[in-house]
Amino acid sequence: MKLIDQNLINKKMGGRIALNKTFNVIFLIATSLALIVLAILLYRIFTQGFSHLSWDFFQSFASRRPANAGIKAALVGSLWIMAVTIPISLLLGVGTALYLEEYARKNRFTTFIQTNISNLAGVPSIVFGLLGLTLFVREFGLGRSILAGGLTMALLILPVIVVASQEAIRSVPKHLREASLGMGATKWQTIFRIVLPTAIPGILTGSILAFSRAIGETAPLLVVGAFAYVNYLPQNLMSTFTVMPIQIYNWASRPQPAFQDVAAAGIIVLFIFLIVMNSVAVLIRNKFSKRY
Repeated sequence: MKLIDQNLINKKMGGRIALNKTFNVIFLIATSLALIVLAILLYRIFTQGFSHLSWDFFQSFASRRPANAGIKAALVGSLWIMAVTIPISLLLGVGTALYLEEYARKNRFTTFIQTNISNLAGVPSIVFGLLGLTLFVREFGLGRSILAGGLTMALLILPVIVVASQEAIRSVPKHLREASLGMGATKWQTIFRIVLPTAIPGILTGSILAFSRAIGETAPLLVVGAFAYVNYLPQNLMSTFTVMPIQIYNWASRPQPAFQDVAAAGIIVLFIFLIVMNSVAVLIRNKFSKRY
């Protein structure tokens, strides 16, 4: 009887080990294919666009001639948009998460709000563009301005930041809160000095993903009124603008082959801009991770 049981166990274990190895191979192949496609894409972009990267490319505005085309207006416009989007989305997103997790009572109403926030994270970006067009451009009279574009992008990434911040706040151990309150700290002092610093790494992780999405979005800004051709720099928040994704799309859609190389150079700039922005956020996250 023991021999039969042992044989049955060995047979089942052999089947599970074989199944595990099969799935390991499948996942390895899938990962390898994705990396190969990414490597080919990066190779083509860098070989096409690297020759166009020069100081003149960063100092020149868009042009109908590929040799004279530059990304100055689009780069500065992207910086303006992110300067509006990042602080507004962070303040509203983290504030909403703190209220829902630390202050709001757990009832049907808060459950309804939580469900809708989670659903908004999956809404197509064009819908947020239509919302920004109706609310900021027309109702508030902001026009085709940087402020309207930044507020629209803040709405786009707000649900992602709220959900990520809530998960980070929930992960803070309860005994840290209890120890702070037991030593006489108020609830707000506990949140500000214990909960938030401990949750910052998780909050920044979700925010990095949200900012990456915002900087690469095109459809909402086109709906709000961003221009495809701009040969001047924004002067203030009410100025008209363009951003790098729109400028790259404009170059890529032109029939002249030389513009494809210029578009590749723009993609490299966008790629570097994204890496720098994410690196700064990662450094801040790692600093708080080591401290707390």
